[in-house]
Amino acid sequence: MTPSMTPKQTIRWGFIGCGDVTEQKSGPAFNKVEGSCITIVMSRNADKARSYAERHGISRWTTDPQAIIDDPEVDAIYVATPPASHAEYAIRCMEAGKPVYVEKPMAVNYEDALRMSQMSEKTGIPCFVAYYRRYLDYFLTVRDLIAAERIGKVLNVQLRYSQPPHPFDADPDKRPWRVRPEISGGGYFHDMACHQLDILQAIFGLLSDIHGNSANIGKLYEPADTVSASFFFSGNIPASASWSFAAPECAREDRIEAYGTKGKLSFSCFSFDPIVVETAEGKEVHDFKRPEHIQQPLIAAIVEHLQGGRACNCTAEHALHTSYAMDQILKNG
Repeated sequence: MTPSMTPKQTIRWGFIGCGDVTEQKSGPAFNKVEGSCITIVMSRNADKARSYAERHGISRWTTDPQAIIDDPEVDAIYVATPPASHAEYAIRCMEAGKPVYVEKPMAVNYEDALRMSQMSEKTGIPCFVAYYRRYLDYFLTVRDLIAAERIGKVLNVQLRYSQPPHPFDADPDKRPWRVRPEISGGGYFHDMACHQLDILQAIFGLLSDIHGNSANIGKLYEPADTVSASFFFSGNIPASASWSFAAPECAREDRIEAYGTKGKLSFSCFSFDPIVVETAEGKEVHDFKRPEHIQQPLIAAIVEHLQGGRACNCTAEHALHTSYAMDQILKNG
């Protein structure tokens, strides 16, 4: 809880940015979580800000990010802009004494992420990062199955992810911001792998001895579209990972496998495929539905944290390790 807040007070949010991610994944949840409400939203495009506010029943909007930061009716700020501006806005929020919730990836690189984490430590103002899988029942179940040693002692973890190019990847005029490194910090690896690396660390422990290779196979844009990595989790558990963002549709895959002394556990990161445990006793399957607002459990945890309840474990301090891992994987690319 920050000094300006009292237990159980309603947290009044301001949004800096109201793009696609806020439409369904996150935005509505801020008004659905008990003790939370949205008071104002911001976009540099006035029509977009007005439209978002009207469609979501929000009374005020602006085109000025500093107006959100200075607003006396805003207790905490959600930064939902592309990664290039995360560090700037998050630091300005914390300097103003306001907790901030930043979209993932935390920043364009480890250096900016470190500045954000250091500012949070210096000011004592929380900086949360949208690695919301840490609070979803699907991944909590994986964590609990591993902790209960349903597959015995973990021996090895393997991640495989592949997807086809997006329709406008090769069009310089319509190319998504996610493959423009000056905005995103990298390509689809930067955008997608951060979720995978973060949740793997939450389940298996921090990464160490990280090595990576990357290449641009499809030549559709500047950043790497093919990446591989090897590393260790806590407890000296070896792991490997591969990503392809230039694969054919028939090769699409989203799979993580943990091998243990008693069997294998399989799950996905994005597709919510059933969690499968295979041992000598047989096959065990756990099915989950994708939540309506996928960030809602994390937002609820952040609100509880700000109201003086249980601490949320999606802070800049935790997210910093993921930024470091991504930089290490790509540094020789």
